[in-house]
Amino acid sequence: MKPHGAQPAAERFLNLPEEKQERILTAASEAFSQKGYAGASINAIVNRLGIAKGSLFQYFGTKDGLFRFVFSHALSRVKDYLRDVRDATASSDLSTRLTETLLAGARFIRKHPLIYKLYLQLLTDDSIPFRNDMLLALRKYSLEYIRSLLEDAMDRGELGPHVNMDKAAFMLDAIMDRFLQAQAVPHMDAGLGLFDGDMDVVISWIQSMVVMIQKGLGKA
Repeated sequence: MKPHGAQPAAERFLNLPEEKQERILTAASEAFSQKGYAGASINAIVNRLGIAKGSLFQYFGTKDGLFRFVFSHALSRVKDYLRDVRDATASSDLSTRLTETLLAGARFIRKHPLIYKLYLQLLTDDSIPFRNDMLLALRKYSLEYIRSLLEDAMDRGELGPHVNMDKAAFMLDAIMDRFLQAQAVPHMDAGLGLFDGDMDVVISWIQSMVVMIQKGLGKA
């Protein structure tokens, strides 16, 4: 379960039994997502786990190292999730692939709420070291993923030659990001009923949005 970009300092951690790795990552993710980077306490984490503080520093070196590893592991899961969606829908049209991508995102934040809370912390907590680099890595991957869907659609003749891939990918990435935030952050849905909404509501929104993306807002 070695995440992309894992540092050599964490090799000892990766040799631990998988169950113990998961316990440590869960405890650290909860601390960072609930308390923020500055407020998260290494002492509280090790006390909860019942391990020596020195062990955690042997695995990750510093609090910064722990956070970066937790983020790297989370990003790896997101990439795996999106890769599965992309591969499973490879023969489908763009509308279907966008629908499945949005559904996968909605399911992911419900299945892995700690990972998504960690992302929300990154958006708002400027005390996190290398925060901009982490967010840039995530946004770049998301943009590349969406661009790959658009390029496939272009190759199949679904898009007109006038479509600018970078701008289209940027627009779709922004829509998807806001759509997921609206489900997890109270004010981000502007009172439209997406926050904490059930999947029937989410699916209805996805279907409507994909139709609008496909047809545009102009008069036919």
